[in-house]
Parts: sequence; C-alpha cells; structure tokens
Amino acid sequence: MLTILKLLISAGMIYLVNEVVIARSRPLLGSLLASLPLVSLITFVWIYYGMKANPEARVEKLASHSAGVFWFVIPSLPMFLIFPWLLRKGLSFWPNLIICCCITMLLYGLMALALKKFGAEI
Repeated sequence: MLTILKLLISAGMIYLVNEVVIARSRPLLGSLLASLPLVSLITFVWIYYGMKANPEARVEKLASHSAGVFWFVIPSLPMFLIFPWLLRKGLSFWPNLIICCCITMLLYGLMALALKKFGAEI
C-alpha cells in the first residue's frame, strides 16, 4: 500500500507541473514548481519513515542523500541552458534531448570522478 501511495504522490507532482505549464499556460509557474527539489524532499520523507527502526542509520542515509543530490545537481544545470539554446538554433526536440542527456551523463561522470578523487564514496 505504501508503494502505491509513493507512486501516486510522485506521479501527481509530475502531472501537476504538466497541467500548470500546458493547460494553464503558465510556463514560469510550472518552471518554479519543477525547480523545487520535490523529488528529494519526498525521498527524505520516505527515508525518514522507512528507517524508523534504526535512527542512527536514518540520519546517515538522509545526510548522505542530501549531500549527493547537491553534488549531482551541479552537472545537470548546463542542460537547462543548452536545451533552449539548441531549440532556438533550430535543432528538433528529440536530437536536442539526446544531445543534452549525453552532455549531462558526461558531466555526471566527470563529477563522480572528481568526488572520488576527493574521497567521496559514490
């Protein structure tokens, strides 16, 4: 039952952003909602309630997840500048999306290497 609740809440957020942007023609409001770290916040709640039996491990898991999200948000940011730039240059949606995903994966890999070099465990 909890899995279904998690799926409904998570999918509901995606649907809400989509409705605000498309049905309500409010792209900036949709962008604001999409930029909120909603997935991370929901994950914090799922970790918090899923690890009640072991409070010390829960604290470590929450702290590790939060720090990891921070470091991996950084390499994802260029995509949000490259994507609209390529669209405005005339590149169609799917090739643009593939290029942006490839660039982001490359940047994720570089970030993982940098973190490993400085002793962070991935």
